[in-house]
This record gives sequence, structure tokens and C-alpha cells, in this order.
Amino acid sequence: MPCPGAAPPGALALLALLAHLALPSQAAHRRPPAPAAAAAAPGRTLVLLDVGPRSPRRVTSERFLSLQIDPAVLHDGWLDFLSSRRLVTLARGLAPAFLRFAGKRTDFLQFQNVKNPAKSRGGPGPDYYLKNYEDDIIRSDIALDKQKGCKIAQHPDIMLELQREKAAQMHLVLLKEQFSNTYTNLTLTARSLDKLYNFADCSGLHLIFALNGLRRNPNNSWNSSNALSLLKYSASKKYNISWELGNEPNNYRALTGRAVNGTQLGKDYMQLKSLLQQIRIYSRASLYGPNIGRPRKNVVSLLDGFMKVAGSTVDAVTWQQWLNALGMLASQGIDVIMRHSFFDHGHSHLVDQDFNPLPDYWLSLLYKRLVGPRVLAVHVAGLQRKPRPGRVIRDKLRIYAHCTSHHNHSYVRGSITLYIINLHRSRKKIKLVGTLRDKLVHQYVLQPYGQEGLHSRSVQLNGQLLTMEDDGTLPNLKPRSLRPGRTLVIPPLTMSFYVVKNVNALACRYR
Repeated sequence: MPCPGAAPPGALALLALLAHLALPSQAAHRRPPAPAAAAAAPGRTLVLLDVGPRSPRRVTSERFLSLQIDPAVLHDGWLDFLSSRRLVTLARGLAPAFLRFAGKRTDFLQFQNVKNPAKSRGGPGPDYYLKNYEDDIIRSDIALDKQKGCKIAQHPDIMLELQREKAAQMHLVLLKEQFSNTYTNLTLTARSLDKLYNFADCSGLHLIFALNGLRRNPNNSWNSSNALSLLKYSASKKYNISWELGNEPNNYRALTGRAVNGTQLGKDYMQLKSLLQQIRIYSRASLYGPNIGRPRKNVVSLLDGFMKVAGSTVDAVTWQQWLNALGMLASQGIDVIMRHSFFDHGHSHLVDQDFNPLPDYWLSLLYKRLVGPRVLAVHVAGLQRKPRPGRVIRDKLRIYAHCTSHHNHSYVRGSITLYIINLHRSRKKIKLVGTLRDKLVHQYVLQPYGQEGLHSRSVQLNGQLLTMEDDGTLPNLKPRSLRPGRTLVIPPLTMSFYVVKNVNALACRYR
């Protein structure tokens, strides 16, 4: 679960994302025995590429690329707009995935079981037309209450304009809190929780909810009373949710002056597990944690203490990391990565406040459509560790291979997806050899669109601008067919996907 890291919203962030998010193949870079001598010829720029098709190096979760929304959406009002058809369509395109509701304000979140607050305040009069922003939210809530199943709203443009103005004002407040490391309490009403769950459920995402871990008793044990109220309400609605407790507990001293050590944190998790087991619907719910900061120095000590007490209590160990280390962590067995943030508050958004997908979104969508969980070994010749004139630098040309996603019915089982990041400022050529030789290839090349270059907020696929067809329809991601045996030409500063069809790779034939 990466913590926020500064990045522009354009294609520069797009390149950085999978350069470090994807499973690294560098540990599997080996020279094929036959062509190795040819590849060493002075000035040669051709890279030879093959994969190991018989068995996967490892298998990630189907939800490897997942999403996160910060509780700040309660503060600036955007949570009321998660029922937008456009946002639901965009999120649905990235399923299956987790949706983690957590962030810096997790430990200042208070649940309030207020039933139907919109109805209790009354609706607008017959001559009403967007005169009052709050009344308009109420009218939208009343309309949603009348829907069955997925509750989808159509928000008028003027309503969105008012919300963007409100969010812009609140952004300054949120930044002040962030820089001062002093946060105000947030109230999550039952209606707000309903909206959050509706968004996740309609989008095909599984909600992970991080409970407030900073509510402490005088003896520094966790005060679970408010969490129990939230759990009981969620159970009454039969919400399928997984749980966490707190966010970066290693920073509690800086937030409140009161630290929580690993042993106490473990006891807190055992207490939460006991609560879950007392509620029938959550007796087998997944519990994740402890969601610490980067595991080093004193944080390692905290994690060690936690694992001794509650290691068998959690279903997965979670922590926050910066993007430049994710590649290394993935090679060590990371199964799921949470993108921060799908929308609104955070860094490297996938969707902007006009509900338009940014370059990171299209990259994530292609990843979901083409890349399956089975990771294959990559064998290359022609890459150099150190810069040499006319040679290709390994760290600047990153090559990964997976079985093609079995959810994509355009490709038969046994196909292989390559994704290649070219950080050079010149194009590079790759020749497919061995298992991949003389196979039909479908090419998907993502490049910035327009005059802004790497800072563009728009992206093109194989030369065509990517845009939504309408609020309910994502575009058809059309590949470009390359004839068998053709050399792959990777444009500079791009992220490219290549599906090698009909390889009949043994590792990819079955689920």
C-alpha cells in the first residue's frame, strides 16, 4: 500500500507508476545462450527477448492493482458524488480490485449512526432549482433512496461547479492540517457509509475499511466502542467488508504525543478480531494490518512486537512505501498494491475533479485488461548495467512478462503479455526469439497527447486519443497488429504492452 508521493498528473507520473509498480523482471534477466555473443557486438542496439513459458515465477492476487480513497472526501464533500455514473463506470473498469478507505484522517474518524438525515430535514419545494447547495445534496439523496440495487445519480453541472468551489476552499484547510500534522475529527454518518459501500459494490470493488485506532482508554488500550457501533450497523446492512485498524500507528506519538508499541498494537488487533467473531456476518471477515510506515529502524521493532502477539490474527501484513521501492518489494512477494488515490485527495490521482480519467487511469485500465496474475521469467540479451555509447541501459528499459489476463476474451489461454517501459530519450528495438519467435503480436503503445508532452493530462493509444464515449461507456482499446517476426520498436519515454498471441505457454493454459 504505497503512501502518497509527489508526482505530476500527466504521463510523467504514468511512466513512473509501472516503472516501480510492476513486478520486476531484472532478477530474471538472463542471456539466452545462443545469441549472447551476437548481442555483444560493439554499437549494437538490438535487444533479444524470450520468456520462460513452462511455469510461473510466482502468482499475484487477481486484485494486484487496487485502489484507495482518502477519508478527506468527507471533509471536502466529494463523498456525496461517488454515486456519479461516470465515476462508477471508471472504477468498474479496474475491477476486480480492493477499495481501501483509509489515509491520514483514518484515526480521527468518528461513526455516527444517523438514520435518513436527508428525509428528516425535508426536501426542496416545488419551485426549487439549485438555490441551496446542501438542499441539492438532500434532493439527490432522496432520489437515491427510491432506487433499488445500485444507486446511480445524475448531478447537474451547476451542482458540480458548486462542489468544486467548496472543495477548493477546503483544500487549503486540508493542506494546513497536513503540514502542521494536526487533524480535526471527521464524522462518518450511516448515510455516508451507505454511499461509500454503494460505490464499491456497484463498481465491483471489495471494500477495506480502516477503523480509528487512536481512540484510547486511560491505560492506552484501544477503545472499541465507536468501532463496534460501526460494525453493528454494517452487519445490519449485510455489507461485505474487510477491516483494518488505524493508519501508520508508528506515527501516533507525533499526532497525539501518545505512542503505541508493537505488543499493544497486537493486543488491539486481537481485540478487534474478537469483536468480528462476535458478529456472525464478520466472523470470517478478512483482517489486514498493521499498516505501518516503511519497515525500517524503529518501525521494524514495532512490526516484530506486533507479529509476536497478533501475527496469526491478520490475513495479510500491510505497510506503506514509496513508489521507488515497490519494484524491489514486489519481487519479494507483494500480492496487492493500493493506488493512492483513485479520486480527489492524495497524489497521482487516476481521476480528476471533472470526473475525467488521467493518464494513470488509462495505464491502469490497460494493465487490468491485458495482464494476468501469473508472472513469467524474462530472458534478455543486449542490456548493459552501466552506460556505454550506443548500448541499452538495463534500468532505462524495463521488460516484464505475464500470462495474458483470462478475463480478456479476445485472447486464448496460453497467450503472453509483455509490458515494456522505455525511459531512454530514443527509441529501442526488441527482437522476439525462442518461445516468442514468429508469433502474431498485438501492440498497445501509450504516449502523451498534445503539446504539453510528458505533462499532458491526456493520453493516446496507438495514435488515437483516449476518451470516454459517454458517462457509462469506456472506449474500445484497439490494438495494432504486428506481423509475425517483426522487430518491436519501442518509442522513447513510453509505456507499451504487447500481447504475443497463441504461444500456448504451459504456464498460461489454466487458471
